[in-house]
Amino acid sequence: MNLPKVLTDLVTAQNNFDSVAYANCFLETAVVFDEGKTHKGRKEIEHWIADANERYEAVMKPVSFEEKETESLLKAEISGKFNGSPAVLNYQLEIKDGFIQSLKVTG
Repeated sequence: MNLPKVLTDLVTAQNNFDSVAYANCFLETAVVFDEGKTHKGRKEIEHWIADANERYEAVMKPVSFEEKETESLLKAEISGKFNGSPAVLNYQLEIKDGFIQSLKVTG
C-alpha cells in the first residue's frame, strides 16, 4: 500500500509507542477528535497519544487508503488491550504541506 510519508511515519510512531514522533506528524495547530474528545495543538496531541498508548498498548496495521479532494481515509486494524481487539478503525485526515492538519478517528 502506498501511503503518504506522514502516514508511514504515523504508523511507525504508533507501533513504537513514540508519542513525540506521533505528535510531530501533526501541524502545531492540528486538531484530533477521538473517543468523543477534541485535542488541539501538537502538545495536547502528544499527551493524548501517550495516554492512549499507556491504556491500550495498541498497534496499527493499515488495511486501505483512499485520497479524496479535501481529505484522506485510512482504515487500519488496531490490536491492543481493549475489548473487541482487534478492531478496524477509520482515520479521516486532512493533510497539508506534509503534516496532518486534522484527524477524526471513528469505529
